[in-house]
Amino acid sequence: MQRNVLLFCLCFIACTAMAQQPGLEAIVRADSAKVVEWRRHFHQNPELSNREIQTAAYVADYLRTLGLEVKTGVAKNGVVAILRGSKPGPVIALRADMDALPVKERNKLPFASAKTAPYNGQTVDVMHACGHDAHTAILMGVASALVKMKKDIAGTVKFVFQPAEEGAPEGEEGGASLMIKEGVMDNPKVDVIFGLHISSSVEIGNIRYKPGAFMASSDWFSIKIKGKGSHGSQPWRGIDPISIGTQVVDGLQRIVSRQSELTKAPVVITVGKFHSGLRNNIIPEEALLEGTIRTLDNNMQTEVHDRIRLTATKIAEASGATAEVTIDTKTLVTFNTPGLVKKMLPSLEKAAGAGNVKEMEWQTGAEDFSYYGTRAPAFFFYLGGMPRGADPAKAAAHHTPDFYIDDSMLSTGVKALCQLVFDYPGLAIK
Repeated sequence: MQRNVLLFCLCFIACTAMAQQPGLEAIVRADSAKVVEWRRHFHQNPELSNREIQTAAYVADYLRTLGLEVKTGVAKNGVVAILRGSKPGPVIALRADMDALPVKERNKLPFASAKTAPYNGQTVDVMHACGHDAHTAILMGVASALVKMKKDIAGTVKFVFQPAEEGAPEGEEGGASLMIKEGVMDNPKVDVIFGLHISSSVEIGNIRYKPGAFMASSDWFSIKIKGKGSHGSQPWRGIDPISIGTQVVDGLQRIVSRQSELTKAPVVITVGKFHSGLRNNIIPEEALLEGTIRTLDNNMQTEVHDRIRLTATKIAEASGATAEVTIDTKTLVTFNTPGLVKKMLPSLEKAAGAGNVKEMEWQTGAEDFSYYGTRAPAFFFYLGGMPRGADPAKAAAHHTPDFYIDDSMLSTGVKALCQLVFDYPGLAIK
């Protein structure tokens, strides 16, 4: 008899531990259509980095209707709102990004984007080709739900709506680093921060995560090769920067395939731009290569930078040319605090179901959420946006004209962030 009672108690405790916050499901369900409506509004009205003026106004106006303390103009167009719970506890920050990309949408949706905007001196099409519209709508839904459940909240919730995650325009500052510089992690000081990113290749209703290094650092590089011009019929009278540039491109790939310890962490070096010359029978004086570096280990990041400089300069010197290398760090490695992930994993399972929450491999995509993790324990995870039954291998990639997400289960993201808010205080106080 005593054994049966003990088993019953243990089962009850386990079930209680896995139970969702009481009342959360109904509240989130009631707002689910509104979250989809918000996402489609933002999708149809995208704005580029540091130009999210109307998006920020829309978000701020709604947050004010909830009675939150709202601050605008943070890092240009950022919006920060504060909800003070009814019980003492930590300061929990939740972050969403708001900016879109210079991409022309090909999807035939009733809410497809037809917007254009100035970008680096030219007019471009604008599209939410990375899901930031969904992130913004989800965090608005979280704010709505948590206000209704304020009496159950221990501590303070800081809602961070960030501009320019995709990178500020040339000559401007922006994004997470500027948000931090302008005090988003202070007043009140943030104890922990959570964020999510929707994925076009993870099925809806699912969550993917990884402790430790999760997403890569992102560095942008340029290599200017200075040779000597000549007539195209007399290459021996010049120093051909185009020929040298092709050798440099090949040399950069040998850094990856022959010099980097890939069993430790992956490395990606991509040359995305190669500019040189004006006419087909003139060997130009200069060539410019530009690209990106992705690493998932801070020491390897430094080593790769050194190897790129050495490779480019020595290849150029071997042909009598020179190479100037510039490397600009855009983001750090997005690092999920391992102890925090372990503590909060049950919260994600409550929101999505244990079978729908799985660990994944590290990702070579980058996120400036990484900067927040230098100031407080951080946990960033993926939320599924791929239609049920679709083939992940055929899903359109992020940052492409065909990028598409099924927004019917954004409520999973709302529940996940809410559950983290409810569960973290009790776990953190131990």
